[in-house]
Amino acid sequence: QVQLVESGGGLVQAGGSLRLSCVVSGRTLDGYFMGWFRQVPGTERESVAIIQWSSGDTYYGDSVKGRFTISRDNAQNTVDLQMNNLKPEDTAVYYCAARRSSRLSITQAMYDFWGQGTQVTVSS
Repeated sequence: QVQLVESGGGLVQAGGSLRLSCVVSGRTLDGYFMGWFRQVPGTERESVAIIQWSSGDTYYGDSVKGRFTISRDNAQNTVDLQMNNLKPEDTAVYYCAARRSSRLSITQAMYDFWGQGTQVTVSS
């Protein structure tokens, strides 16, 4: 079992920055993809950024490319999402997720473990 706990959400003005952190416990993460997803009420959960734990290879959704950066810290067992130049449309609940696989997936249904979510609100 993998436990995920997110932190770092909050309220920020447009153009500002936030850093989300996900602490992972329960097992080593070799063989896992770690992702950040976000969800607005009434819509599907969408992938924001994904990182392969062992290689560090990354994927970004089109709407966040050039603004968000995902990273992992092997020693701390954390996955962070640095969010810069935030926009009101980035407002959502952000979730950390883990997928045990050798293949990348951006589909939420393919992820096995989820955190409780953290709210990010960007004011205009």
